[in-house]
Amino acid sequence: MTIETALPAGAYQALFESAPGLYLVLTREFTIVAVSAAYLEATKTNRDTIIGRGIFEIFPDNPNDPEATGVRNLRESLQRVVATGRGDAMAVQQYDIRRPDSEGGGFEERFWSPFNKPVLTEAGAVSYIIHRVEDVTEFIRLKRRGTEQQELNEQLRTRAEKWNPRFSSGPRRLGKPTASCANWTG
Repeated sequence: MTIETALPAGAYQALFESAPGLYLVLTREFTIVAVSAAYLEATKTNRDTIIGRGIFEIFPDNPNDPEATGVRNLRESLQRVVATGRGDAMAVQQYDIRRPDSEGGGFEERFWSPFNKPVLTEAGAVSYIIHRVEDVTEFIRLKRRGTEQQELNEQLRTRAEKWNPRFSSGPRRLGKPTASCANWTG
């Protein structure tokens, strides 16, 4: 039995597009040249409309968020990759995505954990950049809810202490039950 050790040339594209991760391949000028199906699904885009276009044209900052820094931070990371020829891990980044018109349009809040890695020529020059992201939106939302719950608990405790200062005096030992309490316990 012979085992095939080389993939046919066309198989690489199919493998990349089917990869379970969220991947884009960019030129040195940040033009999108390849994208995984998982990335398309996560960003609500389609291959035909993003291939050959600039990443910041397809994924601009949310115009309704004056504090948006996604484009600036991503551009700086990609520029570092081109300049150094080394990968660049970014901090978790809020980078909202466009919602298709069929879903009401506008932008949808999203958080990503990005990593940008160069593809080098034999001479060591950057020929492409692999942009990998992980959608961490749900994690950030859960973390926010936990923080909000802690703040609410603190507010309630503060109100209770103002209403009845005995709540803030720490644990108390109970004394002997009174005769009326003894009747309840039998």
